[in-house]
Amino acid sequence: MAIRYPGGRLFHESDHSAKKKSVSSQVIYGNRGMSLEQEINASNQYYLTHGIAVVHKKPIPVQIVDVNYPKRSAAVIKEAYFKTPSTTDYNGVYKGKYIDFEAKETKNKTSFPLKNFHEHQVQHMRACVAQGGICFTIIKFTQTQEIFLLPARVLFDYWQQQATGRKSIPKQAIIQAGYAIQYHINPTVPYLDAVDKFMATIQ
Repeated sequence: MAIRYPGGRLFHESDHSAKKKSVSSQVIYGNRGMSLEQEINASNQYYLTHGIAVVHKKPIPVQIVDVNYPKRSAAVIKEAYFKTPSTTDYNGVYKGKYIDFEAKETKNKTSFPLKNFHEHQVQHMRACVAQGGICFTIIKFTQTQEIFLLPARVLFDYWQQQATGRKSIPKQAIIQAGYAIQYHINPTVPYLDAVDKFMATIQ
């Protein structure tokens, strides 16, 4: 039976084999339906299960003030407030070091908007760094599926420049000062490889 492509070109088995080989050699991009947070959570579970690191997402303290019970087996929160401003997304211990970091995504292709951070988050990271903690942010450019670890000190420098009107961190600066994180099978986002490189520069 002759099988043709939509354009009319005849299908050959050799074409199919070559295509399969090409696909198998491509870079792993992870689950494109997952958010960066989900990817990191899955990676943290892998690290925990294999005794590599203990890193967890911090719970956000919420004060519930009004709950509706439409039926005995269900409850609907009608009103709630944040008790205190959140600090950063994740913290834990790796190789005897305290690590603390924020995870952020952007659709921008050439820069990362500083508005994605809050003053109290930056101050929290400053305090952690002052105590010898390893602080950074993991940034994902969703349009290109690129992920980088950016040391907190770089964020601090650009944060101060807001006084002069700066609104973002150029992607090129993130590439130069940060550490690229390549998608993998397990863990999905092997960010501790980048942490190792970062720690080597400050020890």
